[in-house]
Formats: sequence, structure tokens, C-alpha cells
Amino acid sequence: MTGLINAFTLSCTAHLMENSTAERIANIGAGERRKRLAIGIGALGVAAVIATLLVLVGAPLVWRLPLFFLFYLGALGVFQSRDKT
Repeated sequence: MTGLINAFTLSCTAHLMENSTAERIANIGAGERRKRLAIGIGALGVAAVIATLLVLVGAPLVWRLPLFFLFYLGALGVFQSRDKT
């Protein structure tokens, strides 16, 4: 029984590896990709400006912590646009 399970596992793994090199199908259109890219670039820009201002003013590190969410949103938008997901 164990041999049968191992054979099945190897078969599935080989199948997944063959399909992983195939071109992925985009699940969003060009308009949605542009929107996600614009939101991503905008969020990264706003976060960079706010981070620069907070550093110049000498604000405490705790005040810069919420910028993580803006940088995350920006990176997420750019990566989703690039990967077409």
C-alpha cells in the first residue's frame, strides 16, 4: 500500500512540475492591472514622502510604524499588476 501511495505522490509531483513551467493565465484584464499598478505606485509614493517628512522632523519610530501598511499596499499592487493576478 505504501508503494502505491508513493507512486501516486511522485506522479502528482511530476505533473505539477511540468505544469509549473507553462505560461500562467491572467485572471484580470488590462484595465484592472493598470488600476492596481496605479494604486501601488501611488501608495509607494505617498509612503515615501511621509517617511521622508517623518525622518526630517525627527518623529519617533512608533510614528513611522503605520507606514508599513502603505508600503505593503504599494508592493502588493505592483506585484499583482506584474503577475496579472
